[in-house]
Amino acid sequence: MILARMYASGKGAPKSDSEAAKWFRRAADQGNAEAYYSLGVMYASGRGIARDDAEAAKWYRKAAEQGIAAAQNSLATLYLTGQGVAKDEAESARWYRKAAEQGNASAQGNLGTLYALGQGVGKDEAEALRWYRQAAEQGNARAQNNLAVMYTNGQGGAKDEAEAARWYRRAAEQGVSSAQYNLGIVYASGRGVMRDEAEALVWFRKAAAQGYAPAVERLKTLEASSAK
Repeated sequence: MILARMYASGKGAPKSDSEAAKWFRRAADQGNAEAYYSLGVMYASGRGIARDDAEAAKWYRKAAEQGIAAAQNSLATLYLTGQGVAKDEAESARWYRKAAEQGNASAQGNLGTLYALGQGVGKDEAEALRWYRQAAEQGNARAQNNLAVMYTNGQGGAKDEAEAARWYRRAAEQGVSSAQYNLGIVYASGRGVMRDEAEALVWFRKAAAQGYAPAVERLKTLEASSAK
């Protein structure tokens, strides 16, 4: 495993995905659960080995069954999208839950989305809010934005615009374009913060710079209004 990681990272050995894949396989053949997961990643991404979603799923499953949370999250995503395995939302939810209960932030956010949409589980906005918050508190930017949206709309709990603004900002500062736009809306409307059109413009521009369409359109409208 050490040699495989050296080749994968280029630290201590020349970077070589193909060599990394070879050594991950050797470790996997010896029953190393972390190697199972790493080999799954190589197959899923086509790094150093031909991309093969079915092989990725096989190795993720081996690692997931050994309790590797990241592998459980990755396997759940394959079940959700139907890549390498038959699409099965209930099975996806099962694996997301296993990873989420181990504290995996990505899985917590993903499980929150399943509850928000009612995919593979009964729709439950309070559960969605709970899982989004757990992921958000670990710094998961997508969950922070989703949590903010729920506070904005009063989904799963009481509407709280100040709390929404706080989470939009945290996601926006991590570069989430939709959160940057939403934070701009918050400042433009004065919902949960003091109204500040200059600050709103800052965030609209950040989102637009990433190509976020609503922000681009908003800027066009603002520029057209100021030109009159």
